[in-house]
Amino acid sequence: MSEAERAGTSRQDTRQDNRERLLAGRYRLGKVLGRGGMGTVWRAQDETLGRTVAVKELRFPSNIDEEEKRRLITRTLREAKAIARIRNNSAVTVFDVVQEDDRPWIVMELVEGKSLAEVIREDGLLEPKRAAEVGLAVLDVLRSAHREGILHRDVKPSNVLIAEDGRVVLTDFGIAQVEGDPSITSTGMLVGAPSYISPERARGHKPGPAADLWSLGGLLYAAVEGAPPYDKGSAIATLTAVMTEPLEEPKNAGPLKDVIHGLLMKDPAQRLDDAGARAMLNSVLRAPETAEPEPLDATKVVPLPAQPDRSSGKGGSSRSGGKRGEEAGERLRGALRSVRKAAAGTAAAGSAASAASGGKSGAGKGASPAADTVSAASDSGAGRGGAAGAPAARSGSAAA
Repeated sequence: MSEAERAGTSRQDTRQDNRERLLAGRYRLGKVLGRGGMGTVWRAQDETLGRTVAVKELRFPSNIDEEEKRRLITRTLREAKAIARIRNNSAVTVFDVVQEDDRPWIVMELVEGKSLAEVIREDGLLEPKRAAEVGLAVLDVLRSAHREGILHRDVKPSNVLIAEDGRVVLTDFGIAQVEGDPSITSTGMLVGAPSYISPERARGHKPGPAADLWSLGGLLYAAVEGAPPYDKGSAIATLTAVMTEPLEEPKNAGPLKDVIHGLLMKDPAQRLDDAGARAMLNSVLRAPETAEPEPLDATKVVPLPAQPDRSSGKGGSSRSGGKRGEEAGERLRGALRSVRKAAAGTAAAGSAASAASGGKSGAGKGASPAADTVSAASDSGAGRGGAAGAPAARSGSAAA
């Protein structure tokens, strides 16, 4: 077996041996949650407090010397202490630092959930408003960290956790990672994902808070587009694009577009600062929902015209019918008076003729027009007056 194979086997055996290991007589290691270039993250049980925690083990590359190891240990301890000072609900909480095997083990809060990178990959792109919510949470943590003089230097979707309760948590504040003031360490290792490294860091300049805001812009871009800006497939090509190429216009950013452009300005002096980014992200959250455009062939529902009030219509018809009935009754009474006059005239004429049978015949002839007149008047009243005309007809008949 070669020396490299023996070293690999030894490292594998070490990781296997650490399973169920008890650190500092308190933290029982469980399964591995993740591995990075500089460390391994374990799920563990705090047997003193009875809670589940995450433990990050610092691991050294095989090609660094003792001086570099001491530098990494010092940096890790300094940054762990700095993060412990951050008071923010969206920052992962550091509980303890344990010294074993001549290296630090960082005990921190275990956040159950997915990384933003997993959410994008498994659940799809974020809507602009949800991306703005995530951006504000990350911005809150960065502000707290910057006030403590801490730069994250590695803001990217895989370092943002979306907890099961919706909480957004920024992790990996440089703990157990190689970081120098320039982007390249003394061992030649590039810190951070090239697509999320600011132009000033890519040029080897000393970074400031604006560098973290650039990374936040890249994170927002990836959240709504599915891929980071300037991703060219290789570190050198990507860093060259970061420094020299214009930003490809985001297609799904909607109201988030101006924030992304402002955060990804290549000149840190022109880049959105914390206050400007916060104001614009809040504006995105307050923006009204825009309705989706209606298809050209969509069926439209046209409302029916307002219908008249049937109750008022009935009342009006009744009043109108009653008036017509009164008019018909008046005509009936006039007709009856005419009949009486005609009957009286006929009777007088019959007496003058002095024939009893002729009188009967004359009365019979005179009655017929009268009956016809009453009938006509009654029909006219009942037909136009409806129910209101009927009493008038009956009254006329009784009078006859």
